[in-house]
Amino acid sequence: MVSSLAVPVSLAEIARLAGVGRAAVSNWRRRHESFPERIGGTDVSPQFSLTEIEVWLRENKKLKRDTEREWLWPQFEALGSRDAAGLAVAAAGREMSGAQDAVSDESGLSDEARRLVGRAAELGRRGGALETFEFLLRRWLDVNVRQISTTPEALATLMADLAHTAGALADDEGCRGVRTVLDPACGTGHLLAAAAAHAPARLIGCDRDPVLAELAEARLMLVSGPSQGGPASEVRAADSLRADPFGEVRADVVLCNPPFNERDWGYEELATDARWAHGVPPRTEPELAWVQHCLARLSPGGTAVLLLPPAVASRTAGRRIRGSLLRTGQLRAVVALPPGCAAPHSVSLQLWVLRMPGSGQEPAPGEVLLVDAASRFPRTHARDSLPDWAAFNSFVRSAIDAATVREGGASAWPEFVRSVPVIDLLDDEVDLTPGRHIAPAPSGAGSRRAESWEEFGRVAAALDEAGGRLAALELAGQETGTPSTATVGELARAGALTLRGGQQPADGTVCEGQPDADGVPLLTVPDLLIDGEPHSWISTADTEAEGTVVARDGDVVVAGVARAFSAWVHQGRPTVLGPQLYALSVHPEQLDAWFLAGSLRAPANARQAGTHASSSSRVDVRKLQVRQVSLAEQQTYGEAFRQVAAFDKAVRRLSALGTGLVRDLSDDLAAGRLAGMT
Repeated sequence: MVSSLAVPVSLAEIARLAGVGRAAVSNWRRRHESFPERIGGTDVSPQFSLTEIEVWLRENKKLKRDTEREWLWPQFEALGSRDAAGLAVAAAGREMSGAQDAVSDESGLSDEARRLVGRAAELGRRGGALETFEFLLRRWLDVNVRQISTTPEALATLMADLAHTAGALADDEGCRGVRTVLDPACGTGHLLAAAAAHAPARLIGCDRDPVLAELAEARLMLVSGPSQGGPASEVRAADSLRADPFGEVRADVVLCNPPFNERDWGYEELATDARWAHGVPPRTEPELAWVQHCLARLSPGGTAVLLLPPAVASRTAGRRIRGSLLRTGQLRAVVALPPGCAAPHSVSLQLWVLRMPGSGQEPAPGEVLLVDAASRFPRTHARDSLPDWAAFNSFVRSAIDAATVREGGASAWPEFVRSVPVIDLLDDEVDLTPGRHIAPAPSGAGSRRAESWEEFGRVAAALDEAGGRLAALELAGQETGTPSTATVGELARAGALTLRGGQQPADGTVCEGQPDADGVPLLTVPDLLIDGEPHSWISTADTEAEGTVVARDGDVVVAGVARAFSAWVHQGRPTVLGPQLYALSVHPEQLDAWFLAGSLRAPANARQAGTHASSSSRVDVRKLQVRQVSLAEQQTYGEAFRQVAAFDKAVRRLSALGTGLVRDLSDDLAAGRLAGMT
């Protein structure tokens, strides 16, 4: 049993409970001697007693109203395990839906869990059942984000929309609509919940994780169950590939985000399974097993939409099955998504749209729609934020609409969309990757190329000017004697600079992508190895946590690892530094920042300060050396270092532009688009 006294809460949770930023809580902790002592955690991520915090907030009149959900969640989390908290949240959802025997004696819930379920149900009756359940589910998923992968809401909505758009179901009596939707790997029910928004339908789900299945069932009861005027839905806990509990069901729509890259999916015991109409999936192609499983569960004329990794479209082992899907006309479209749409976020995932022929044996279509949304919505950096979801979804829907209305025979398709004859895809590779078959439209490519050439000219001119200035520098010959130097550690002890080392932010505070209005970018060593730009962020309130290091304009930042060693003057918005990154704040009456950064980044410095020869070794920043010269001489050298840094930036940008132009020109020339030469 968990008593409320034993329930731990973090600084971030206290901030939510009080309705303030984390900085305010840290300030209370410093200023008020009566603030409760931590009962666990670390100095960087302390934990406090929920009961003691509640008493303190009440006594100091800092208790926020209307935060019952926030007070409730830490008690669910304190039940002790992922499964215990998840099952309790599911039971609360079922009770809020009005289901009979929502918390039976066989549920396995502890007395404390039953008490929390009752409190959550009461809160749901007063504050909205679905809203309360979704809050608890979201918090549970946030805590277990590394163990559970979900389909983002916007992508789930798009998949449901595509299934309904591409599946214009009709029989002799006209449109009969979607009556049954199936997700054979439903997780917590994101795809089924999105499908419920279209029209009342029987929702069927299956997941091999019993906790996820319980949560999905509770969610569907609240979204579209009998209490909401919809048909009864059903979710079961089972491995649908090995032992499908809905083997006799035929659905009008199947939506699925199956597990990726699993080797133990049942290859041996399922070798003679009747579902493999297009061939036995190789052991290394579990995703193609899921594709055929979904097709086997479709009713005549039904549509399936699956989220798949890009390798499924091109791996050699799967080409025979891909060829069969093309020849039978069951694969209707492949949509390449920009990286970041869903986990794994660094990969450009794909949507496959499949259709089961109707009862009238529709002729197999001669073309397949390919949509390269990854090129239509490119990202500047490897893990940059997504494009506007509304524009992105509109583009994909319009491509599917065009294929449905125009039957693939259009004389002109939108840019990044093409209807490809099946015969052109049935080569030795049967590669269905959209980018391999879609060349940018000449008009759009010409406009972008003109912009690239214009920027190339500007950067080249700036580079020529900067190069001229640097070439004119008069460099003295080899100096006699050993110059007087000081280490960073010695400069810090002398008060010439302040040295601070970055740390990993507390769990649950880091968000992927670009920061919102209240966020601060987080720079890490992996970011430096990708492109040098921050790819995650934390909230402004979380920057006040103990140990958090923020680099501000004019600070010198040093990467203290050999494979990414560098030093530069930080310019622009404040940025939080992760582990092995250091902020050096100089005292301008003693040190010039540009002189310090230029001196520290010298390759000889890294060799002298490295702990060993490996590229993964750390660099002892305190041992990096700087020549001891007057401030006036520092400023002279600092200006030269500034010009070298600008030159380096221009060289890198010119190289990137040149590489892109060479690639685009080569594509156009190979396609025969040369109009003439001068």
